[in-house]
Amino acid sequence: MKLFLSLSCLLLISCFTFTGEVPTSVKEAFAEKYPNENNPDWNFDKNGNFEAKFKEKGVHYRADFTPQGKWIETETNIKKQDLPKAIKKVLKEKYDGVKISEIEKVESSKKGVFYDVEFKIYGTKRDVEFNASGQIIN
Repeated sequence: MKLFLSLSCLLLISCFTFTGEVPTSVKEAFAEKYPNENNPDWNFDKNGNFEAKFKEKGVHYRADFTPQGKWIETETNIKKQDLPKAIKKVLKEKYDGVKISEIEKVESSKKGVFYDVEFKIYGTKRDVEFNASGQIIN
């Protein structure tokens, strides 16, 4: 059964990768969530979901949708100074001197709004997710 599911997923991924077609359900879900955005760039990600890249009011976003059209999350890169004060405080206390390689603000269908801070520690990337009050949630 697992083999069948794996092969089915690979076939599905292959079909979308080669044809470049985004299902109508995904396009409709995107249009409902972002009615002012008419022409996103679509990619098929490593998890088998569709990612729309678009710009709204000068800010770049990436929104992920399942092949069935269910919205998963939307993320955008932000700067350290744009983090909530509580997160900046935790970063100073626990991660002072550790190189931050990327910060994203994420709006998730499951977790709500959180902040994903990616550190580079000894050449390895490590993501730490925070809620707005500075609590680590992953």
